Amino acid sequence: MGCVLASASLSAEAFRHTITGEDLKVPETALPEGRDTEAAKHFLESGVNLYTEVEGCLPKGEEIYLTACSGCHGHYGEGKLGPGLADSYWTYPKNKTDKGLFETIYGGAQGMMGPHNDHSIDDLLKLIAWIRHMYTGEAADADWLTEEQKKSFKPFKPEEHKPAEGDQVADAGECKAAAAN
Repeated sequence: MGCVLASASLSAEAFRHTITGEDLKVPETALPEGRDTEAAKHFLESGVNLYTEVEGCLPKGEEIYLTACSGCHGHYGEGKLGPGLADSYWTYPKNKTDKGLFETIYGGAQGMMGPHNDHSIDDLLKLIAWIRHMYTGEAADADWLTEEQKKSFKPFKPEEHKPAEGDQVADAGECKAAAAN
């Protein structure tokens, strides 16, 4: 029986609580909707978010951020009660990776940050894409960007951002997973 369990665990990433290290049992505990998208399946296998810097995915990520995160982390990730999310400093260094940031969001962390496993995996990937998009630092420090993305990366400037009206931005395009590298 040990061999069967071991081989099954090699086929997908293990997701661990940021503070306790306990198994978050993703995807078993995740909402049923949003588990079967191309991006969610890829993420569960690799820990890599295919929505990063995909323009069409950012409005939904921003919407989730504004309703679930901005009260503590600030409207543009500048930090309030919770730490800033827009610079290169991470309270939990593992949050430099998509998998690490997902684990912190999904399972919660210290202080008042409870788990946000009430959103689908697919929506959390859009949220992470928005958090990454708000980054104001240097591309070289953005471990989540591919080498190709680093070439065209421009730090986020809140004063130039036009917030989404409603659920969509007219020219944002379709939210479609980027090609896996």
